[in-house]
Amino acid sequence: MQTTRATHSEKGAALLEAAVTIPLLLLIAVGIFEFGRAYQTWQVLTNAAREGARVAVLPDPTPGVAEQRTRDYMQAGQLPGWSSATVNVDRSASLNLGGRSVAASQVTIDYPFSFIVLQPVARLVAGGTSLGSALVMRAQAVMRNESQ
Repeated sequence: MQTTRATHSEKGAALLEAAVTIPLLLLIAVGIFEFGRAYQTWQVLTNAAREGARVAVLPDPTPGVAEQRTRDYMQAGQLPGWSSATVNVDRSASLNLGGRSVAASQVTIDYPFSFIVLQPVARLVAGGTSLGSALVMRAQAVMRNESQ
């Protein structure tokens, strides 16, 4: 009779352990996928900024070409909402090379990144705080301007 009670209580403990463990494991697995997406997005943004800077350093650039090259790269990288990104090209930046300052171009991208699963979960847990809002990723590239 005593072994029957121990068996029933062990089954309940296993069910309770599974009920606690499975959601945690799923959250960890989803977190791994989400941060992988964030890293991939950051890589696309960094490469897009480099592409824009390569065009911006050319002598006598056509206005808007560097911004368009940057946006084209983000679109080709299949970033969702790439058109909502802010692209800023500064051809009057400077770059320190070996202790001397040279004229350079700087491309800066600000992109609102949203986690697909983690942000809604954060909103549920934290309530009305800004924890579940979009994360603004920034990528910059600075290159020396080519002389004419």
